[in-house]
Amino acid sequence: MRELFRKFAQKTSQAVGSSWAFILAVLIIIVWAITGPMFHYSDTWQLVINTGTTIITFLMVFLIQNTQNRDAKAIHLKLDELLKGVKGARTGLVNLEQLSDKELENLQKEFERLHEKVNHEHQSGDEERIALKEASQSGKLA
Repeated sequence: MRELFRKFAQKTSQAVGSSWAFILAVLIIIVWAITGPMFHYSDTWQLVINTGTTIITFLMVFLIQNTQNRDAKAIHLKLDELLKGVKGARTGLVNLEQLSDKELENLQKEFERLHEKVNHEHQSGDEERIALKEASQSGKLA
């Protein structure tokens, strides 16, 4: 049953994500709008589009969530494989999705500090190179 739903969700997601599906949706709305005067903009006329869009939206939520869950899982596995294969990488980061929000926030702050440190080192190195270049151009270095 799971495999059948997975295949159905994947194919449906690809189909409704296409430009043709969008064009079809626009055409349905145009036809509905054009028929408004024929039905005197009745409550039934309005109910048709409201009910149709509600049902489609309700069902699409589950299909989209299914494909998003699969995509996220696949990306996590690919990243886990990269972490495993890179020498010096912290393999403890493999299961980050299992951490609490507070633990993720702390890890994010750690990476922000690391990023600031790297940026500072790059800026210091740039300043050093500029000073050396200026000194060599002015003839102070031989």
